[in-house]
Amino acid sequence: MIVVAGEALIDLVPQGRGALAALRPALGGGPFNTAVALGRLGSPAAFCSRVSSDAFGEALLDRLLETGVGVSSVQRGTEPTTLAVATVGADGSAAYSFYVDGTADRLFEAPSALPSGTRAVSFGTCSLVLEPGASAYEELMRRAAAQGVFTALDPNIRAGLIPDADAYRARFKSWLPSVSLLKLSAEDAEWLGGTPQEWLAAGPAAVVITRGGDGLTAFTADGGEYAVPGERVAVVDTIGAGDTVNAALLHGLAVRDALSARALSGLGPGGWTELLGFAARAAAITCSRAGAEPPYAHELEG
Repeated sequence: MIVVAGEALIDLVPQGRGALAALRPALGGGPFNTAVALGRLGSPAAFCSRVSSDAFGEALLDRLLETGVGVSSVQRGTEPTTLAVATVGADGSAAYSFYVDGTADRLFEAPSALPSGTRAVSFGTCSLVLEPGASAYEELMRRAAAQGVFTALDPNIRAGLIPDADAYRARFKSWLPSVSLLKLSAEDAEWLGGTPQEWLAAGPAAVVITRGGDGLTAFTADGGEYAVPGERVAVVDTIGAGDTVNAALLHGLAVRDALSARALSGLGPGGWTELLGFAARAAAITCSRAGAEPPYAHELEG
């Protein structure tokens, strides 16, 4: 079981150009997308969050169930669902503005225990910014790591939600001793400051940096550096691409029985190149269609 902890929300995606283009609601949130992608790839997965009981929340829960993702660790609340208004650039890249005051997901409380059989827990995005939920997710991360559970972190920076950048950067560094796999975009890395080598020295066994169409690079604690190019595709938008990478990496590690720091160090050049290539192909399929629609396992066969 791979548990994904974090927010589920509604992306409002423009259906044309200009500030007044019609908006289409789409199920989203980085952790939610990661959980759905894991389910579609065939990994046993569970979602750990707080989801509204409003109509949007019901639709989010329905998608998880349809995808085979466990929801026994989902808390419910009468507060509204978070909304993220997307702006899609000419190159398909997406930027967001958020409506988060008083919404359900930020009131998450850390559960007393993870689901039975949990092998890994994935964290990231808005859920580690918005209090009081951010402290609850942080508590869960530290507790899971202390229990020897593999932990993955994708900070997925949304700068508009971070009131004190320096405080967040310091908090990010404090998480690293509790992180097994750190994945972040090149833009996130630049915003956070530091280098893969500095982050590895603080705790993670591996750091994976995504560079959009230019591919992915993995850095490992034993000094390894492995890169693959991006998959060429006609980009519709990049919504959910990074979340698909998260899922593909975790799925690939799970099928290799490599969800541990020791196993990561033993992957070697061939293992890392194969894993990164799989993640690049999965992300390319997501980019080829509108919204966060990660691929199913059969779309990646061969």
